[in-house]
Amino acid sequence: MSENPAIDELLRLRASIDNIDAAIVHMLAERFKFTQAVGRLKAQNDLPPADPQRESEQVARLRQLAEESHLDPALAEKFLNFIVAEVIHHHEQIGRECTPSE
Repeated sequence: MSENPAIDELLRLRASIDNIDAAIVHMLAERFKFTQAVGRLKAQNDLPPADPQRESEQVARLRQLAEESHLDPALAEKFLNFIVAEVIHHHEQIGRECTPSE
């Protein structure tokens, strides 16, 4: 501990932020494991990589969750849009690598 309580508090807060960042990365990794499985399933069954209706429902759901959590819904939507764009990119890539089942 330092002699400055503000520095101690800053370090404590930053440690909490670091822990949350690590949890976010681990959760994203877990989420992408599932979306990769979805991508393989879609490719094997000749389904499109994007699902606009599902995406729209997810945006509405996350915006509601954000509001309930006192987070800016626009931020939650931007975050989801970034993730969905990555997922679709992965699904397109998987689709090019897989052959549909006959």
